[in-house]
Amino acid sequence: MGARISKRAAAIAPSATLAVNAKAGEMKAQGIDVVNFGVGEPDFDTPGNVKAKAIEAIQSGFTKYTPAPGTPALRKAIADKLARENGLNYTPAQTMACVGAKQAIYLALLALVDPGDEVILPRPYWVSYPEMVHLADGVSVYVDCELEDDFKLTPAALRAACTPRTKVLVLNYPNNPTGSSYTRAEIEALAAVCVERGVCVISDEVYEKLIYDGEPHFSFAAVSPEMYDLTVTTNGVSKAYAMTGWRLGYAAGPAPLIKAMTSIQEHMNTHTSSITQVAGTEALNGPQDAVAAMVEEFKRRRDYMYGRFAAMPGIRLRKPPGAFYCFPDVSALYGKTIRGHKIGGDMDLVNVILTEGHVAIVPGGGFGNPNCVRLSYATSMERITTGLDRIEGLVREAR
Repeated sequence: MGARISKRAAAIAPSATLAVNAKAGEMKAQGIDVVNFGVGEPDFDTPGNVKAKAIEAIQSGFTKYTPAPGTPALRKAIADKLARENGLNYTPAQTMACVGAKQAIYLALLALVDPGDEVILPRPYWVSYPEMVHLADGVSVYVDCELEDDFKLTPAALRAACTPRTKVLVLNYPNNPTGSSYTRAEIEALAAVCVERGVCVISDEVYEKLIYDGEPHFSFAAVSPEMYDLTVTTNGVSKAYAMTGWRLGYAAGPAPLIKAMTSIQEHMNTHTSSITQVAGTEALNGPQDAVAAMVEEFKRRRDYMYGRFAAMPGIRLRKPPGAFYCFPDVSALYGKTIRGHKIGGDMDLVNVILTEGHVAIVPGGGFGNPNCVRLSYATSMERITTGLDRIEGLVREAR
């Protein structure tokens, strides 16, 4: 008799991107030129000064255990960064390093949510949020955010979703998959509802540096002393510094909450890599020139991809102000036929674009909105041009 899988594990939904990525991988192995718009990571290299510090750490023997919440140098760098860039005054003791921003969010949910507590997830959401809530024995409450509202949560919708069981709002901005962000006034309006209802906020700000049109990022915890006490700010170095594989995220918030999150981490993975922590300290403290150059290039790609989609028949989208994704509404193509394939929904369209156009994109259903698809422009302009040429050719064949 084999091992019996727990109900908790069995209920976890597989990633919506796995089948597409697996098929794209098979096609590449066969020598087919596949343009991949599914990758959610910068195509730039980690800055040289960051890599140099990591190599120095290895050579100096900094390869042993560190404190569970991170080295003192890193926690100070996190606190200094949040004060300097976000107007948030945390002591190093109110910060912690994690194995990626994803783990920071999960630890926050584990520390805040009791069985049956409700967690509000604006939809579209990042694919892992519902499964994290499930693993924490919480109940996901979805609030649909429409394209006409730039996929943003409104105060009225937030208030309507709150019940006596509401414990947490998870807010990601700039957003994956939509690229949408919030102005200071919009954050303040949402915060007023959270304070009124006593709702904690996990503010996922990992894309904060990837904003393109001049509107500054404003952190949720900076709204007021009341909101500061209700918020855990999560972030990381993956997106801003092209360090996805280094696995360094961080969190800052009320001291009791950070202490509880640290206690969980102590029994889960002890801490993230000592070498990564040295690299992350340099990323936060060191020169930011590489970030600025990356943002400028992402903006150029964003503008091009948006312009191409805006000109395609049957496609609706808004220009995303941040992150590195476009999330066009393609539902006008549903019910039509492309090269003999009937398009019944997002997965059908994704499969046709992959098999007929050799372009990998991600179905929007995995993010809670099957009317859309997600494309990452974290790849070269040459590949973006080639991929969009192929997609447009297929779209114009739809009958």
